[in-house]
Amino acid sequence: MTDTVPVIDLSSLINGEEGSRFDAVTAAIADACRRWGFFQVVNHGIPAPLVDRVWQESRLFFALPMAEKRALSRTKENPRGYYDRELTKNARDLKEVFDFGLEPFPDLPSDHPKNRLPVDGHNQWPASLPALKSTMTTYFKACESLGRALLELFCLGLGAPRDRLSAYFGSDHTGFVRLNYYPLEDPLEPDQATAAAALGDMALHHHTDAGVLTILLQDDVGGLQVFVGGAWRDVEPIEGALVVNIGDMMQVWSNDEYRSPLHRVRPITDRPRLSLPFFFNPSYETDCAPLEPLVADDGAHYRPVNWGTFRQLRTDGDYADYGKEVQLDDYRPA
Repeated sequence: MTDTVPVIDLSSLINGEEGSRFDAVTAAIADACRRWGFFQVVNHGIPAPLVDRVWQESRLFFALPMAEKRALSRTKENPRGYYDRELTKNARDLKEVFDFGLEPFPDLPSDHPKNRLPVDGHNQWPASLPALKSTMTTYFKACESLGRALLELFCLGLGAPRDRLSAYFGSDHTGFVRLNYYPLEDPLEPDQATAAAALGDMALHHHTDAGVLTILLQDDVGGLQVFVGGAWRDVEPIEGALVVNIGDMMQVWSNDEYRSPLHRVRPITDRPRLSLPFFFNPSYETDCAPLEPLVADDGAHYRPVNWGTFRQLRTDGDYADYGKEVQLDDYRPA
């Protein structure tokens, strides 16, 4: 085990190559998923000019007056939009977030019933930033394409057909993007902070991602850490790279071959930090269970996990303290 998260060149994947180079990338990703649950990718196919626009629009959004951001606040019923008092492990994180997700029928209004997924509600966009929606929608589609390609490599690395999981990621998949802003000071006024959960000792507390895979764009500030080999290890920013990590549902499908690792963001002390994770998740009807090739020797490590139910319980725990947070161990056979 080295101290450095693996960095993998995706040129052969993006260029549609087959043969030894493609096989080497598949093997490298499978090894990173087994040993780390984290890796970084370069030459990933998302254009640099698009990334530049994403950063610009993200900064403009978080620079808006607080009243304008809070007019887009999420609720328990609609977890898309702005929020400045999210919980992780029932402790408040020092951050502001803005979430948006898939619109299955983009020609219809975001709040149209056909665009309302069971858990996610509908997107909200600030009227004062007309380019935000178009820029972020384009970025969402680029991450979606990369996520589908990585999912196929995950399957190949497990000895399953490359399209084994593709059917769960149709037009009703539940992927979403989050804009994270980590300020240096609490965004809540003193009276608001008193009424909210107390800040913890991390910008973002240790957790695993609930879904299948995460594609993260991080700035050059740093602070992201993954717990591997009994120690917290930095995920150093690399210009032009994206960070990829395994989520809980991929751990279930892989029957524990791929691990969903603990990660966190340590306190930021010198300047604010921005990051943008894309969470690639299946349809809410999906029941995740260990794939067939992986249960022959020692059986299934998990009972089937309904993604919609699991996501709802995690989402509720992020919004407020509604009791014990659901964990994968709750689905292990008795």
